[in-house]
Amino acid sequence: GSDACIATHPGDMAVAMRVLDATVETVDGEGASRKIPVAEFHRLPGDAPERDTTLAPGELITAVTLPKPVAGTHLYRKVRDRASYAYALVSVAAILGRDGSGRVAFGGVAPKPWRVEAAEADLPRGAKAVTEQVFAGAAPTHANAYKLTLAERTLSAALNQARA
Repeated sequence: GSDACIATHPGDMAVAMRVLDATVETVDGEGASRKIPVAEFHRLPGDAPERDTTLAPGELITAVTLPKPVAGTHLYRKVRDRASYAYALVSVAAILGRDGSGRVAFGGVAPKPWRVEAAEADLPRGAKAVTEQVFAGAAPTHANAYKLTLAERTLSAALNQARA
């Protein structure tokens, strides 16, 4: 977090890339390339809320690489104020196995796509168990505290969809 910024990440694709463990490939002005795991690509605001990513000045994205597909039901759920608004209040990208295991990332709740891998072990126990861990350190404001409940309900809907 940051005292200077409480913005949430507005994109959809980055949330899906986070649950898939994508890699961002870059090149700088000298021609040097690097591969950045998407988990490390987006950054929390800290003392530099004007910097969204770990890109250096002059560094360009040249590719995004997705790993071999993970087995399970892949889905993305997005909750908006109304259909005409592009940005999610809350979104969930998930890969869910038949045994209840899986991966989950959230959008619209933090300055970067939010995934707490340790919480994924609780997926068989349901959305409440997962979101309690995922948002254990959350410090919502009066204006956005509703997102914690909305995230739980959105994950619950995704789990129900995967089971159907």
